[in-house]
This record gives sequence, structure tokens and C-alpha cells, in this order.
Amino acid sequence: MGNAISTMESLSSVMDTLRKRGYKEDFNTNPGKELLQTNPEEFIIDKTYRFEGITDPDDEAILYAISSKKNNFKGILVNGYGIYADESVNKIAERLKIRKT
Repeated sequence: MGNAISTMESLSSVMDTLRKRGYKEDFNTNPGKELLQTNPEEFIIDKTYRFEGITDPDDEAILYAISSKKNNFKGILVNGYGIYADESVNKIAERLKIRKT
């Protein structure tokens, strides 16, 4: 399977895999959010993962794997969908560039 992460995995297992790959920063904390909001040009979304709840819409989430070459670190940003989404996280994600494959 190489570097691929199965789309059938849970949010927590993908987070664990990404942490092993060096995505150690938690951008959901206030200092992390502030860093992304203040300097969005320094960060790039490497990969986006979407999780859909099979029986419960509350389980729907999106995970962003984010990196910064300038700051030499990687991290994750997680948000819910629909009425459970954090609008401040949506605004942050909209400002970040997406890595072109």
C-alpha cells in the first residue's frame, strides 16, 4: 500500500498515521489557529481527508494535513461538516494553498 492511507480508516487512525509521518502540530489549538490565520502564505494543505458517518451525521469530519517549509513543521487541522463545522476553521482552510500533485 505504500504511503497511501485507506479511505475506509477512521479519523483517529489517519491522525495516528499522519503523526508518524511528521504531522505533529495540532492546528486546532488557539496558538495553532492564530499561526495559520496570521501567516497563511507560509502554509500549504498537503492532503485533505473526508470522513462520512455511516449511520450518524455527527461523525462527518474533514482533516487537513498541513506543512510549512519556512517553519519546518507539519500538522493537522480537523473540522466537522454542516451545522457542526467551526466557521473559523473553514475560513482558515479557504486561505491556505493546496499542494498540486
